[in-house]
Amino acid sequence: MSHMSHVSNVRPNPDQVLTLIANYAQDYVIKSRSAYETARYCLIDTLGCGFEALEYPACTKLLGPIVKGTVVPNGARVPGTQFQLDPVQAAFNIGTMIRWLDFNDTWLAAEWGHPSDNLGGILATADWLARNGKKLTVKDVLTAMIKAHEIQGVLALENSFNRVGLDHVALVKVASTAVVANMLGLSRNEVVDAVSQAWVDGQSLRTYRHTPNTGSRKSWAAGDATSRAVRLALITQTGEMGYPSVLTAKGWGFYDVLFKGQAFKFQRPFGSYVMENVLFKISFPAEFHSQTAVECAMQLHPLVKDRIQDIKKIKIRTHEAAIRIIDKQGPLSNPADRDHCIQYMVAVPLLFGRLTAADYEDKIAADPRIDALRAKMFCVEDKKFTRDYHAPDQRSIANALTVEFKDGSQLDEIVCEYPIGHKRRRKEGMPVLVEKFKTNLARRFPAKQQKAILDLCLDPVRLEKTPVNEFVDMMVI
Repeated sequence: MSHMSHVSNVRPNPDQVLTLIANYAQDYVIKSRSAYETARYCLIDTLGCGFEALEYPACTKLLGPIVKGTVVPNGARVPGTQFQLDPVQAAFNIGTMIRWLDFNDTWLAAEWGHPSDNLGGILATADWLARNGKKLTVKDVLTAMIKAHEIQGVLALENSFNRVGLDHVALVKVASTAVVANMLGLSRNEVVDAVSQAWVDGQSLRTYRHTPNTGSRKSWAAGDATSRAVRLALITQTGEMGYPSVLTAKGWGFYDVLFKGQAFKFQRPFGSYVMENVLFKISFPAEFHSQTAVECAMQLHPLVKDRIQDIKKIKIRTHEAAIRIIDKQGPLSNPADRDHCIQYMVAVPLLFGRLTAADYEDKIAADPRIDALRAKMFCVEDKKFTRDYHAPDQRSIANALTVEFKDGSQLDEIVCEYPIGHKRRRKEGMPVLVEKFKTNLARRFPAKQQKAILDLCLDPVRLEKTPVNEFVDMMVI
């Protein structure tokens, strides 16, 4: 019987989660028109967020090739810049631009995240392949976006990475790896191997998202993750082996080492649910749990702007996730700190009737009225808001503000349950999203170029047929 002790050395079949992801990435046919339409809006909005970020030196100093002056012939181009890079570095550039100002789409569940972060790896890979003879169109990019959104978002529904201290960009890496590996033409087994590599990596801690360490890595972490995905897919393409029980291996697998021994739970199979239901940040670059609070504050601005001195206190009725992530007292040390503080994000619109990316910079933050107002605010959890936040048919992100004055009078509570970027407000939201895109195009391109890009983006049939490299060439400086 002594040979029995060697049985455990046989490599196991791949973990079911790896196979599910690979099968979906390779075989699933997206039939939903609504998913493609939303993906088109998502594509333009995500690129627009990147164009706005190019106005910030803190972002642009990280961009370009690793070795200054390197140009890759037939490399991937980085929209809004003159860079042409290898696909790994291009993915880092695009992913970092997209995420820099916290203005791209959002997914809220047990885990939070920004599924359009995956566009870094998707667009860089598609553009690079297209420049090297593979016929890829913008429709292929939209399909990959829908699938990356779905992988990241469905994993996030029931599995909280933040509660074990891990950052949600782990899910960007996994989702980007699956769709990029498929785009590169890897076999099903190779896609499984590539995805296993993404799980076996050390995963980012959330340290840079929380006081007292909040910092700008939260703006490039997703660029890092999506570019790592491209790297892992390329490594796998060489025939490098994978790790079939990376999640379930006793003692050494992801579940035991990093997930408190818990296996992933799934609320629903992979389809196109996430793209259809994704949240857009249309009006304000603010952590998403505060979007409705900012809308409430904008409504209150005309009523309080001349009575700021008279305010005694402001009650923010909110949901549990907002309290956990963005309810912050005390000093805020940088823009990354401020755009994750609900009190700051409410104070600025109450005072000024606006909230822009520039409002998180030191110059505005130095206005003493902001901190004075912040000190008068307090958050309380509303259990119904928390329940509706998690309910699959609601997915609300409710906030309500009550302003009380020193003379004892108070204004009627303003409640907003669904932000303008919510699926329930698409009809109202999409025209505003297009205006946001126009504004962002104007930051980078001359009028004629702006018009050509916009006309193409608003023509779904023509856009989907456009070769990826031609589409990206329209956005080169």
